[in-house]
Amino acid sequence: MEGQEGTQQPHLVLAHKLFLLTHPDVQDIEKVRLTEEVLASVKADDMAPLYETLTGSSLLDLDRSVLDSMRAKNEEELKKLDEKIADAEENLGESEVREAHLAKSLFFIRIGDKDRALEQLKVTESKTVAVGLKMDLVFHTLQLGFFYMDFDLISKSIDKAKNLFEEGGDWERKNRLKVYEGLYCLSTRNFKKAANLFLDSISTFTTYELFPYDTFIFYTVLTSIISLDRVSLKQKVVDAPEILTVIGKVPYLSDFLNSLYDCQYKSFFSAFAGLTEQIKLDRYLHPHFRYYMREVRTVVYSQFLESYKSVTIEAMAKAFGVSVEFIDLELSRFIAAGKLHCKIDKVAGVLETNRPDSKNALYQATIKQGDVLLNRIQKLSRVIDL
Repeated sequence: MEGQEGTQQPHLVLAHKLFLLTHPDVQDIEKVRLTEEVLASVKADDMAPLYETLTGSSLLDLDRSVLDSMRAKNEEELKKLDEKIADAEENLGESEVREAHLAKSLFFIRIGDKDRALEQLKVTESKTVAVGLKMDLVFHTLQLGFFYMDFDLISKSIDKAKNLFEEGGDWERKNRLKVYEGLYCLSTRNFKKAANLFLDSISTFTTYELFPYDTFIFYTVLTSIISLDRVSLKQKVVDAPEILTVIGKVPYLSDFLNSLYDCQYKSFFSAFAGLTEQIKLDRYLHPHFRYYMREVRTVVYSQFLESYKSVTIEAMAKAFGVSVEFIDLELSRFIAAGKLHCKIDKVAGVLETNRPDSKNALYQATIKQGDVLLNRIQKLSRVIDL
């Protein structure tokens, strides 16, 4: 289960292939290739429990001889691990006992037996004293959580890791945890927090077991665009040297970012169209595809309208390289949803912005909160008088 530096954890590579196998937009001929690769991975690691699950959900065809062979190998290896634990407990020290239990934990993780892996990780933790080594066990649990997309397990593990860091812990592991938490936030649609965590980790990224660095930059740019204001986007993303060195490796990503900042809206829409397939086929972003599409369009329309008190629909359609009918329908939806502060004069073919007065809104909020506070004080005074 442990990923070497610079390489993605094999189980997470397998998880992505399993996701693509169930994706309706992946072509059948591609699914045939993916099925062969998944089966080869399952056989290579003797993943009998996972093989049973996949055959049960009809992702793989059941071959009883293959399953029996894998089970026999699992039982044989488990017997050796138990013997190693018994020998360590009788003849060796505490660190050797811990290592033996850890080996058993990693074995259950490798074969895809989630419940027994979690149980064995708890046993290993009970044999572990050092905070850093306990943190490594949490990272194993988090990787297991991301494989199965078990958000409850991931959330609890992140909280556990933060509690461990209160007892101590090195910066390298703390920085790694930021990426894990950022991926959790990305997967649960908390894009703003994900962007902040990813940006904090750009210069210290070592979490190659989750994904390659260019994928990390892909997530960072996507979350930052809908989370940061224009000034922050320029400082933290557009001009960031770490991003500049990698962004060209991801198709359309550089055009997507720079055309937004440079207000080249036609180029932005073109780059955005190129990125949609990659977003849709991403295991973590796929559930939020429609939401992300709406949020990005809200950002770009708001940025365009920021410069105008009023503008013709035709001029806006021309700037974005789309038809007047398309932009009219788009803006109608966003205005109705309260995402854009403008109104459409259909007769004159004009958009009129009506940006809210932030000072006035703050004043009204203060008055409202003051009234609530006064009412509570009056009720409290009546109770005290009694």
